[in-house]
Amino acid sequence: FSQKVAGIIIGKTDVKSFPDRKNIGTDRFTFSFTIRDSPDFFINVTSWGNGGYINGLSNSFSIGDCVTIENSLVTNKDPEKGDRFCPTTPSHYRLLVTEAHSQVNLCADTDTVDRLLPMIHLPVKDSTDFYSLGDIEANGQRLDGSVINILAAVKSIGEPKQFTTSDGRKGQRLEVKLFDDSVSSFPLVCWDREVIQLVQTWIPKETVLFIADAKIGFDSFRSCMAATVNSKTIITVNPGKILHLYNRGSDTTIHLDSINDVYTVSQLKQKAWENPEAFFGITYSFISRLDLDSSVSKVIRTQCSRCKIQVSEDAQSCVNELCPGRDQALSTTTGFYLLVDFTDHTGTLHACTLRSPVAEKTLGCTILPSTKMRSGIRGVVMACSLADPGEVKQHMSALL
Repeated sequence: FSQKVAGIIIGKTDVKSFPDRKNIGTDRFTFSFTIRDSPDFFINVTSWGNGGYINGLSNSFSIGDCVTIENSLVTNKDPEKGDRFCPTTPSHYRLLVTEAHSQVNLCADTDTVDRLLPMIHLPVKDSTDFYSLGDIEANGQRLDGSVINILAAVKSIGEPKQFTTSDGRKGQRLEVKLFDDSVSSFPLVCWDREVIQLVQTWIPKETVLFIADAKIGFDSFRSCMAATVNSKTIITVNPGKILHLYNRGSDTTIHLDSINDVYTVSQLKQKAWENPEAFFGITYSFISRLDLDSSVSKVIRTQCSRCKIQVSEDAQSCVNELCPGRDQALSTTTGFYLLVDFTDHTGTLHACTLRSPVAEKTLGCTILPSTKMRSGIRGVVMACSLADPGEVKQHMSALL
């Protein structure tokens, strides 16, 4: 048994169940995740147990969270069995978490969290080993069934589609359109709930992805190549070494007084589905969800002022090796990064991003400098001028 391991979650699968051979008529549940504790080392973790334990454990953390694992069992990899469906790691071992012996908790030590957070931006494969979208299209069906690395930017994000299989299992599907300097639109298909939750935090025309071990296939229905995220795939968001490559065209300036088109929520969904290009409009709706329950590092983010990559609060330099201010003193901005749902009489827009400086104006809140609290946990204090949550909703009622 290992004693205690701390790491940042860089990959995670959905919970799955299988018939228990020892107890006929019952199921065993499992899920896996990948943690990283240094630039060169990351390892897969698997947990087995009953439905209540496994679902509770899975719901307690997400990709991007920092966790501590106590008393996990260290076992050898078995490349012929379950490990061939897990991400490729540099370790010869994997960790096994059990209800009887192990504990997994969110990391409460802020110094450890600050050390781990920048590692979410480090690709798990050689950052020069990737296919451009043009390379994929040029190779065509010769790549059908291949597992490759891709570097591209997010062009648009579709709406999650729910479905039920013939044997009664519920599933979901979401399609992302990617682009780079060689191809204007390329589909990336996501099936896992965990990945779909991650996708909904991305920003079209701004987020860059390094996708390690994506499955490439030929979509016969649309007669085009497509990439799929599977259980082996690790997605690095805004990879520090190559962040600035594909953000062409994302700096469009729009004057607010020029936006006159009014949409219902259903009209916005329809227009986004039909037209992947960015558009602007006004919607009259109310906030049905305001995500303030996430960890502080997700609600409030500190970014390098020059290249916009996320950095820890105590960082002395930018982790992006190609940042234009890499050799200068680090200049940062700290602001809100909130996920909100907007609802009107026609439906709900899920996981909309409300970021600074609009968030401060909308909420009537500002972020004060970080302070050391008596508990020893570093906190970010918000000074709010709105005491009534109803007032917050009123201020946001016309915001998309």
